[in-house]
This record gives sequence, structure tokens and C-alpha cells, in this order.
Amino acid sequence: MKNQWDKIFNLKGRVLIKPQPDLPKIVKLFKKKGVKKILDLGCGSGRHLVYLSKKRFEVYGIDIAKHGIEIAKKWLEKEKLKANLKIGDIYKKLPYANNFFDALISVRVITHGKIKDIRKTIKEIERILKPKGLIFITVLEKGGWKKFKIIEPRTIIPLEGKEKGLVHYYFNKAIIKKEFKNFKISKIWLDSKDLYSSSNHRAFIGELKNK
Repeated sequence: MKNQWDKIFNLKGRVLIKPQPDLPKIVKLFKKKGVKKILDLGCGSGRHLVYLSKKRFEVYGIDIAKHGIEIAKKWLEKEKLKANLKIGDIYKKLPYANNFFDALISVRVITHGKIKDIRKTIKEIERILKPKGLIFITVLEKGGWKKFKIIEPRTIIPLEGKEKGLVHYYFNKAIIKKEFKNFKISKIWLDSKDLYSSSNHRAFIGELKNK
């Protein structure tokens, strides 16, 4: 998977500049709740790192793609901004202490795994968030590929396009509520399309329940 994501970030035009369209209102919520320390889980080439750093949050980012992290570092340096970046697999133990973050964002990332791996990541998110920590996450609901293979229930691998060969798990509202049962989900909505595929995604906001 690591090599696949590095190839993706080397594609012409793949580096995204604008933040996910809902992020400004998420920032307002974070400010209202007193959030200071944020993790961008699957930060890619850094569009959200830059945006959040400009909003004066203490920002951390992790991504499996070395090339994506390199792009993010250069972008931050150019903007004279700072963020704590790491190369790492989000489906393994995350390199952060318990109760470390006030909030976490993850845009179109967690969905790239089998459900057993996604559940491990959710447990790690719960571990590294402070009590009542906030999440803003977007996940895939249905795909737009004509050619794909099914490897597990609700789990496919596209056989075409820029994300060819990558695992995609399909969520829906009920599954979001089930898998993120330790969070109080305040809102779930259809995510704005800001990437290259025609896939539909769901976005949601949650607050970690008392541990």
C-alpha cells in the first residue's frame, strides 16, 4: 500500500491545494470547543496541515506515503508554518501517547482498509484522543468504478483509475454509528466532492464519550 500511495502522489495534478469544503465550519467548532492540538490522520501532501496551521492550531500529521510527507514539509516551509509530521501506517499502533490530542481529522483515508483494520484504527483514535475529544472524518459510501473486484462484504478493489489496486470499504450511516459507537455523533452529511473520483462520501462530526 505504501508504494501505491507514493505513486499516487507522484501523479501530475494529484497534489490538492484547497482544504475540504467543510473545514472552515469545523475550525469554528474546534475554536468554540477550545481545541488546540490536532492530528490529521492520513495527511497526504499537506493541504489541511497548512490550513490548520494558519488557524494557529498545534498541528500533527501522519501518512504512509513518504513522498506525500516530503511535499507537505516543503509546503509548510514555504508558508513559514510548522507541523509535527511522521511517516506511518494508520492501521497500526499510532506513535502518540494516550489522551494526547484535542481533536482529529481524517479526510477520505480510513475508508482505505478492510473492516478489521479500520476497527483497529478507531480504537487507536479513541486511545490518543482526550476525553470528549472531537473528530471530523469522511468515509466512502459508494463507488463510481465500472471495473472492480469484491474481496469482502462492502469491500472492493478498483481495477481502473488513479486508485487502482487500493482497498475501499463502503460505509453508510448505520455503519458509521455502529463502528464509532464510543463517539456521540452529532451530524452525518453527504461530503462535498473535492477529489477526482465520482465516488460519494459521508462526513461526520463526533465527540468521544467518557472513557
